[in-house]
Amino acid sequence: MMQRSKQQALAFLLGAVLVGGVLGFSADRVLGHDPDHWVSRDKMYKDLDLTPQQATSMDSLLDASNRQRELVLKPVRPQLDSIKATTRIQILSIFSPEQKAKFLKRLADDSIRRDQNRQARENKNK
Repeated sequence: MMQRSKQQALAFLLGAVLVGGVLGFSADRVLGHDPDHWVSRDKMYKDLDLTPQQATSMDSLLDASNRQRELVLKPVRPQLDSIKATTRIQILSIFSPEQKAKFLKRLADDSIRRDQNRQARENKNK
């Protein structure tokens, strides 16, 4: 009986981690935190053969849309951040020390890439 309870608890914990990971990944994509979205945007502009004026108009429209989304999400952002932090802690708890180090390096690299993209975007808008 005790073994079955442990198995159920482990299955529940694993399910929670997996669901949290999927939700975190999905929310990150829905919220527009793709660090390469500017690269993708520029690629789309080239594929569509947009004129500089069209690209500027698209940037304005997409930036306005992103600002509107941020306003809508602002009230729930703390909850989303909490879910993300809890999920990250749970994920780290299942890794070996080597896996944890690799994962944390990936997070740091992603953060650097986001900062670089933000700087490039700001420089482009100057």
